[in-house]
Amino acid sequence: MGGVNSAYGDLERPPLHEGALRRALVRDGGLWREIRVVDETGSTNADLAVRAREGAPEGTVLVTEVQTAGRGRLGRTWTAPPRSGLMFSMLLRPAVPVPVLGWASLLTGVAVATAIRRMTAWSQQGERFLGARDDVTVDARLKWPNDVLVGDRKLAGILAEKVDGGLVIGVGLNVGLREDELPVPTATSLAIEGAPLSDRAPLLRAILREFATWYREWTALEGDPERSGLRTAYRDLCATLGREVRVELPGGERLTGTARDVDGTGRLVVAAAGGERAVSAGDVVHVR
Repeated sequence: MGGVNSAYGDLERPPLHEGALRRALVRDGGLWREIRVVDETGSTNADLAVRAREGAPEGTVLVTEVQTAGRGRLGRTWTAPPRSGLMFSMLLRPAVPVPVLGWASLLTGVAVATAIRRMTAWSQQGERFLGARDDVTVDARLKWPNDVLVGDRKLAGILAEKVDGGLVIGVGLNVGLREDELPVPTATSLAIEGAPLSDRAPLLRAILREFATWYREWTALEGDPERSGLRTAYRDLCATLGREVRVELPGGERLTGTARDVDGTGRLVVAAAGGERAVSAGDVVHVR
């Protein structure tokens, strides 16, 4: 392995270029204000949280080529080889009512899954990047609340944290990992799923543009998931709905039943033995 200090040590995993990303994404009046790419860090979420407390503006994005202390849900740690994935965090300060703030992370899932589907779409002529209505190579779906799946294997994770009146939302997406590099056998990558995107820059641009489109609409409508179309989009992509699930709730409680819906505040509605119950946090297991 070429290592972090040799960005071109693996030609199948070219580095990201900060300047090119800025030129493509930072626009007057647009959401994205600053994009920074670093070779290595412990956690982009932690680093961006520090920036948030220092007054960094909404639309600040931090991307790393390798993350050494990445965290998932429930404090789980994970690592990946340099330049084998997209690992980035976004600083947001949405002016929406507190009860609908949870939709920010669900919106991120919609943006990531939609961008993946579009970027891995092929027409019958073999042309790429034609849009979600074409045949999709990677059928990215959402597992409530914050995972992106292909089948039952995890492709990406999302972690949202409240910081200094704002939100830091981190995304970890497996792009070029090979089977022997996966952190767990239940994970997958775009390469494994048949859509090797050795240049990650177009995918990152697509995700950030998709996110900005949804975010502008959602915040303009004061976080209303119905009028913005966000709830419909999330439900259409959600692989959890209609499944038998086991939800590991905070405090050690377990809830088992059928996932029926995602309500107006982003909670998962589960039909259990004692009736329907809406949960706002928990680790969901899709029961086979």
